[in-house]
Amino acid sequence: MSQPDSPDLIVIGAGPAGLAAASEAARYGASVLLLDEQPAPGGQIYRNVKDASEQQNAILGPDYTVGRTLAASVEDVGIDYRPGVTVWKVGTDGRVAFSQNGEAQQVQGQHIVLATGALERPVPLPGWTLPGVMTAGGAQILMKSGGLVARDAILVGSGPLLYLLASQMVAAGRPPKALVETQTDANFRSAMVHIKGALLGWQQLLKGLALIGKIRRADVRRYKAVTDINIIGTDKAEAVTFISNGRVHQLNASVVLLHQGVVPNTQISRSLGLEHRWDIKQRCFHPVTDEFGQSSAENISIAGDGAGISGAKAAEHAGRIAALNALKNLGLVDGATHNQQVIPLLKARTKETAIRPFLNTLYAPPTEVLCPTGKTIVCRCEEVTADDISNYAALGCKGPNQTKAFGRSGMGPCQGRFCGATVTEILSKETGLHPEKVGSYRIRAPLKPVTLGELAALTEPR
Repeated sequence: MSQPDSPDLIVIGAGPAGLAAASEAARYGASVLLLDEQPAPGGQIYRNVKDASEQQNAILGPDYTVGRTLAASVEDVGIDYRPGVTVWKVGTDGRVAFSQNGEAQQVQGQHIVLATGALERPVPLPGWTLPGVMTAGGAQILMKSGGLVARDAILVGSGPLLYLLASQMVAAGRPPKALVETQTDANFRSAMVHIKGALLGWQQLLKGLALIGKIRRADVRRYKAVTDINIIGTDKAEAVTFISNGRVHQLNASVVLLHQGVVPNTQISRSLGLEHRWDIKQRCFHPVTDEFGQSSAENISIAGDGAGISGAKAAEHAGRIAALNALKNLGLVDGATHNQQVIPLLKARTKETAIRPFLNTLYAPPTEVLCPTGKTIVCRCEEVTADDISNYAALGCKGPNQTKAFGRSGMGPCQGRFCGATVTEILSKETGLHPEKVGSYRIRAPLKPVTLGELAALTEPR
């Protein structure tokens, strides 16, 4: 369909939250522009779900294939779906600048819904920059996009995704060589405080237990409460060393998959200067929103994991809630209809997120990951080490933005996506300041690389 001069909603991101928001808004006759960086709808969780083979579906499981219906919603009347788009500037005035096929465009929306999802938390261990080391999420991308499964990989870290990936590898006939897990008995005891909420999400608990059972039946070795993790190698990963039960272990492997949970992708929300808050449980910053996803700017909502980690089903509910709230504010849905539709969605989301405090505590990242030391590289783009950040603090550096002047951390192509959380943690430790006071990188447009030619050709919104 042709793009309206000023769409009612501009939705950024076509994962569960973005697809649900776009679909819900279109259902009430709103004009929606849906912008997504990926070539097909689904986000990371449902990546390539519309075109996945039967074999991929069998390996990835029902929690993946359930996304087909949601991904198909981009064909709804009223949705102008644009895949392969790089959004590089968003304004509080409702303007969004983006590039597609090398051509820059700009459009003005009445309301913006940010559904940018999550990023995997950086896992800055010694050797994590060696070839052969990647994230668990990266391994899943290969499985979903190309049906590629790593052979004899070692999975390092903690969290539900680690078990999900391991079970998928087992289903593919290439079980991991070992799981090297960082959660401890102390984590479990602390998590039991939240067992009541966890039992409300008993279906998720059963799924987790089923994954662990599948891994055990495949005789995958598991090491728990590990510390002092090192990935060793010269030109590539060759082995992982660690301490477990008071003993030093070394496992040879050329593929190492890291995971310590995910954090909200806040690049756009921070570039807009929206209010953010440090989450002490999830150890990250997240935007401040109300129960309907409304941010500190009246024309901008945030839905899904970009507002705080809650999972795919909760993100879908949040997308619909945010869309209904936006439509009410725009006068496209009356108050009675809004309340009738949104109340069951709020209840469903609450049920889905009841397990989060339990999971956040059980799989809390260890100190050696949150706050690395020594020559471990923190900023991969500029090769800034943990010692470098500590030395900047000793010289008077109080916040991440100052570290740019001291040593260029956060100034590479990723603009701090992979080092921001770690820099905040190290500075907090060295200065004694709460992470809220230390703050985060200041993000400015362009959010992603854009050519001078694209900038020069950019025109005002129609």
